Amino acid sequence: MVMRAARSPKILEYPKNWQQLVQGELAREELEKALEPITERIFGYYLVKIGSLSSQITLSKCPIKNQYSCAPHCNQNNDLCAQSSKLPFQNNSVDAFVLLGELDFAQDPHQIIREIDRAITSDGRIVIAGFNPFSIAGIIKYLPINRKNILHQGRFFTASRIKDWLALLNFEVVKQDHLVYSSLFMNDSLNSKSRIQLWFKKYLPWFSSMYIIEARKREMPLSPIKPAWKLQPKFNVSTAAARQSEVDVSAAANVHQFVKPDS
Repeated sequence: MVMRAARSPKILEYPKNWQQLVQGELAREELEKALEPITERIFGYYLVKIGSLSSQITLSKCPIKNQYSCAPHCNQNNDLCAQSSKLPFQNNSVDAFVLLGELDFAQDPHQIIREIDRAITSDGRIVIAGFNPFSIAGIIKYLPINRKNILHQGRFFTASRIKDWLALLNFEVVKQDHLVYSSLFMNDSLNSKSRIQLWFKKYLPWFSSMYIIEARKREMPLSPIKPAWKLQPKFNVSTAAARQSEVDVSAAANVHQFVKPDS
């Protein structure tokens, strides 16, 4: 199987809201529920939601009060109007980022993660939600079904590939969750408490249409610092010469004691 390049040669159509997706509102509600236990453990001063889909998510249980939305489409839901590949933030200034479906519709997802790596603080958190290509939705995406559905524009990267990108930038994956067991291309009802949903979540979690990854930024020192008790003493020529002189004087004294003077 040949892996597709992460960078797309064309600009993809970007969803401006969840209403553009079939069952989008229900998927948004499921994401909000899944994000609650994740974001309530995130602390800091600033949290930024990247993309139009992320900006419409409410993080009511997150203890970070300064929450901002950044998306290319300017509307009442967005505090900042900017491209996710060119974030208007200083280095090491944001404590947490939330990206929901952003990488799936990006022309260059690598650049987005690099920008986040630049702006995130040490030990900062990043939460990414994406569409699973190994699900019913991922299979239908390649079939001529409901061609007007904007999900046909999505890239559908695997969770393992996203985690590989994060690992290259020293992000440690803290948690991964699966949700929404539906085609997302049909107008079928979606109930997270239905038997089929609970059965898939228990026995076939990797078959979900969406996944959530939580990762933490780790800063590695350039060189390891050895404990003081393991440091080797530096070789000192003058000290060694002084010790050798003491040994020579002591040896000469011992010889003088055992040699009788000539009578």
